[in-house]
Amino acid sequence: MTTPKKASDLFVECLEAEGVEYIFGVPGEENLDLLESLSDSSIKLVLTRHEQGAGFMAATYGRHTGKTGVFLATLGPGATNMVTAIAYSQLGGMPTLAITGQKPIKHSKQGRFQILDVVAMMEPVTKFAHQLHSGDNIPSRVREAFRLAEEEKPGATHLELPEDIAAEDAFTQPIARSVARRPSAETKAVRQAVEAIEAAKSPVLVIAAGANRRMTSNMLGEFVEKTRIPFVTTQMGKGVLDERHPLFLGCAALSAGDFCHRAIEDADLIINVGHDVIEKPPFFMDADGAKVIHISNTTAEVDPVYFPQIEVIGDIANAVWQIKEAITPQDTWSCGRMLEYRAADVAHSDPLEADTRFPIFPPHLVRQVRGAMPDDGIICLDNGVYKIWFARNYTAYLSNTVLLDNALATMGAGLPSAMMSAMLYPDRRVMAICGDGGFMMNSQELETAVRLGLNLTVLILRDDAYGMIRWKQANMGFKDYGLTYGNPDFVKYAESYGAIGHRITSSEHLTDVLAETGNTPGVHVIDCPVDYTENDQILNH
Repeated sequence: MTTPKKASDLFVECLEAEGVEYIFGVPGEENLDLLESLSDSSIKLVLTRHEQGAGFMAATYGRHTGKTGVFLATLGPGATNMVTAIAYSQLGGMPTLAITGQKPIKHSKQGRFQILDVVAMMEPVTKFAHQLHSGDNIPSRVREAFRLAEEEKPGATHLELPEDIAAEDAFTQPIARSVARRPSAETKAVRQAVEAIEAAKSPVLVIAAGANRRMTSNMLGEFVEKTRIPFVTTQMGKGVLDERHPLFLGCAALSAGDFCHRAIEDADLIINVGHDVIEKPPFFMDADGAKVIHISNTTAEVDPVYFPQIEVIGDIANAVWQIKEAITPQDTWSCGRMLEYRAADVAHSDPLEADTRFPIFPPHLVRQVRGAMPDDGIICLDNGVYKIWFARNYTAYLSNTVLLDNALATMGAGLPSAMMSAMLYPDRRVMAICGDGGFMMNSQELETAVRLGLNLTVLILRDDAYGMIRWKQANMGFKDYGLTYGNPDFVKYAESYGAIGHRITSSEHLTDVLAETGNTPGVHVIDCPVDYTENDQILNH
């Protein structure tokens, strides 16, 4: 007979069997057995100052590694605080496991105090949500949560561990990770795609969120080199291929009418790789327009603007490899006009990026940051109008060096995302880029960053308003109302946490400070005033 062990010990052993390195979170009394078990494990507990920060860190761990990031909270308010981060990882395709505690489920003595149906709350925003009713069920439920979190499309899972279940004896053992390979695309579908591409006059490649995987990046690079077909990225496809490539046409950061959208409109065939409906579509289909080949792990979700004529379903990297191997580049392909749009884009942007006015002009800010970051440097964008500028104008050289959220598009994720990046890659430069509104939503995590001894820069773009909504408010003809606020002294605020504060006074000063913070260890916070007043004139060209 198997020797009994405490269920919380078994739970931690199951996490160790899955290769878990960190658990991020804010524990409560319902997690105390689990905490005790963690204290004797190989897993490092990273205590954060809010459950959102823990969840954003776990999601970023999943985004970088492809492995499930794990975060922890108590019942009731701890669990409700998790929901935004869970939705962030679910929509963004980042594998995570959220663990929550619960009051005893067999003999409750506290009525309904703090008790919500957390599993029911999690079901709409996860791939799997389950309350553990028995210690002996822990191994199978943990293995299933990790399997589903990492299976394409990756996303969020949830397990609730009630305190009486955590404390009981269990008699089972962890289940080893299974080995699984995604199915390959069907040969006939590949042949149809090859024939359509060879018959096209002006094909274009669109690289989207689902293509942001290491092997897919390699195969797409080989495909572009062999075919010389130009490519566009969506915001969450940035960096899949080096954007210094002469065939790069731009990032679909704006709506129809921008230069890269005009290039797409010039195509008669769109090879759409890794399309995910969570992103704003990089193009709209019509019955008489370009044909579309959909290459993805899953079939297309058809709607009025997306109904591809050919679908190649299976492992994306393998599908691209099969097409690349079978295709014969055609002399009849004509992509010159697309490249002219890219040249016009660069010509349009260059003088704007050279504008050194103060407060800092957004195009110039992007150029400054790009100049300060090494090739493998990682920028982690919060959400605001500046995200458009960075998606559109910041040249990504490597995969997962521009972390932005074009799925849930939540504020408050930039700083925790940068913290996780700095933990994983201590030898690379990491910068969080946040609006003042988004920064203040999780600014308390500065204490966590300092406590962990991280090296990172937090660039706060200050306009003393919820700038994106204020811009749209003006665009839609509404009066300026309800969107401006005051801010703390960000230099003193940083120093109160033990970070290093900097206040920008000119464009030249920003250049110097970005260089200084890149060469000085510690957590740096930069208060940088920005000027968004000419967004319309610049973006509506």
